[in-house]
Amino acid sequence: MENYIVSARKYRPSTFASVVGQQALTATLKNAIASDRLAHAYLFCGSRGVGKTSCARIFAKTINCTNRTPDGEACNECPSCREFNQNRSFNIIELDAASNNGVDDIRSLTEQVMVPPSEGRYRVFIVDEVHMLSAAAFNAFLKTLEEPPAHAIFILATTEKHKIIPTILSRCQIFDFNRITVGDMVAHLAHVAHSEGMQAENAALSVIARKADGAMRDALSIFDQVAASSRGNITYRSTIENLNVLDHGYYSRLVDAFAAGDVPQALLIYKEVRDKGFDSQFFVNGLAQYLRDLMVASNPATRALLEADDRVRDEMAQVAQKCSVQFIYSALDLLNSTDLNYRQASNKQLLVELALIKLCQRNSPSSEKSAAIGGGGQLKALTPQNTQPETTPPAAQPAPSAPQSAQPKAAHTPPASPQPPLPRRPAAAATPPPPPAQPGTPRRVARTISLHPDSNTDKTPAAEAGTPASRRDNAYTADAVENFWRGYIQQNPSAHLVCASMSAAMPRHIEADRWLMTLNSTAQRDVMHEALPGVLSYMRDRLLNDNFSIELRVDDGEPSPEIWNRSELLSHMAEDSQNFRDFVKEFKLTLD
Repeated sequence: MENYIVSARKYRPSTFASVVGQQALTATLKNAIASDRLAHAYLFCGSRGVGKTSCARIFAKTINCTNRTPDGEACNECPSCREFNQNRSFNIIELDAASNNGVDDIRSLTEQVMVPPSEGRYRVFIVDEVHMLSAAAFNAFLKTLEEPPAHAIFILATTEKHKIIPTILSRCQIFDFNRITVGDMVAHLAHVAHSEGMQAENAALSVIARKADGAMRDALSIFDQVAASSRGNITYRSTIENLNVLDHGYYSRLVDAFAAGDVPQALLIYKEVRDKGFDSQFFVNGLAQYLRDLMVASNPATRALLEADDRVRDEMAQVAQKCSVQFIYSALDLLNSTDLNYRQASNKQLLVELALIKLCQRNSPSSEKSAAIGGGGQLKALTPQNTQPETTPPAAQPAPSAPQSAQPKAAHTPPASPQPPLPRRPAAAATPPPPPAQPGTPRRVARTISLHPDSNTDKTPAAEAGTPASRRDNAYTADAVENFWRGYIQQNPSAHLVCASMSAAMPRHIEADRWLMTLNSTAQRDVMHEALPGVLSYMRDRLLNDNFSIELRVDDGEPSPEIWNRSELLSHMAEDSQNFRDFVKEFKLTLD
């Protein structure tokens, strides 16, 4: 019975044409051999499993072949090729620098360099994982690498080029190997499956290629694992079960729930995922990757960034039509924040569920309005309720005899913690004068600027009485003001001075629609004075109230206390403490 050989060894490339995904690089090497323009040192760089060592061996075999084919490949029939294929060629020496990284190992290598080939033209020295050499070994290797004998060619291979010293890099021709694309992997895996007499679904091979993350050797190892579990019939279902991969169908169903604003369905899908044993952070990252793929698939210009075949790209483009690009952007940002906060969260399940609830409600057009009335934040009731549309415009409604509240609108979206609406200011009410300062109390100096909807100065009661009937005048709560105030700070991170002032000075309610912002300096007041028109426009649009206004006040604080000198301080301590007086008397001290 023939011994089993794993696919990674059995289908290891033996010619330049069989190297997967490195066509440009192999063409350059073949042209160099054909024109007899060979360098004395090469450096092959790239991630694991992309063909660095395989290309080095093919190159070493081809340059010593005495009867190359017309397309520049080794003949595999001459004595040199046969010795190479039987692993008994003395013209190819391989050194693993991961385990032979000392000065003595390099000295032994340089001694072998001086021995000419017994047959053929070149002796090729392949040093794998060359970045593992010690600093002393690198220095011992420099002179030989710069001026080797004419028959010696060095091929260095590494996965971490940045760890190699510049003096080594300057002596080599550097070839950077590409990560192998999903399409190239799928084609090669299909060839392997056909050669082995197996049935393999294209979707299953695509899952294996994605799992391999650009490494052909990893893809072949995973292929063997799946083939063994499925007895040669590689299906999509058997592949995702064997590799513990979360089916994209879950993510597609979640996108449908997000588009419909169906919070219960999203939570139930998340429960299915947890019941199958998947880690919640793995689920969050997978959902973020799926939404990223939707983002690039939604635009024909970026569709090439999706590592999949044309059929999968078309399917992803159809799913992407269910969501706006703005929603995908905000969803990616939210999922990224969830991933960053996952480690610190004490209730990780709740953290993920809150993220799913927010994603469902971000497509709802009434989310901001309900937050303005309820004031509790961005989350609304999970159970869908009937809403009554307004058929009469605000301007055509009869004038109420008493101040109105927003009860008809708040009825269908109850807040989590009900708060009464702020009282309306009577038209003829005047601002009460400040209380007189008490004797002996340090006087606080304050300067105030008021920004009202129609003026940069304090609004008089007579002017407010003439407010047009069409102005928005919805009721709101203090929580709503705080939420939207913080929302403005989050949406304008580049305005550092404004955001710092707004974070340090949360507005305080005075009466009706008047709010007070107390600042620490005139510089902060000047900054906020310039930014307030934009802040007011943002707050009025969110609160649905055009009467919302903010007054700026600079608080200079209390005067500094009187400073005592040393003699006055000692006298005060003597008057205040009997123990201190006894201490002074016992040691016959003076209070100078």
